[in-house]
Amino acid sequence: MGTDDADAADMRMKRTYNLSPTAIATVRRLVEVDHLATTEDALVEQAIAELDHAVRDVRDTRLWGAAARDAEFQAELARIDTELPTDNPARCE
Repeated sequence: MGTDDADAADMRMKRTYNLSPTAIATVRRLVEVDHLATTEDALVEQAIAELDHAVRDVRDTRLWGAAARDAEFQAELARIDTELPTDNPARCE
């Protein structure tokens, strides 16, 4: 990560969201009682990162599933597999 990336990661921006009282109470409980994060902001950032990861996992699963059914992709994989040296330590079996 470059210096500009580090500076961007440290920069904070104040935003206002209209959350339900239940959502606010849940965030407070998760921080103050369950100690899942040190601050409410940290908890929200963690939840966003986890949701983003889950969405990417679903997307990747869908794409790999489509690739498994794609005859052209499978033929390309087979061609690459035959061209790789058999003593290649990076080759996955």
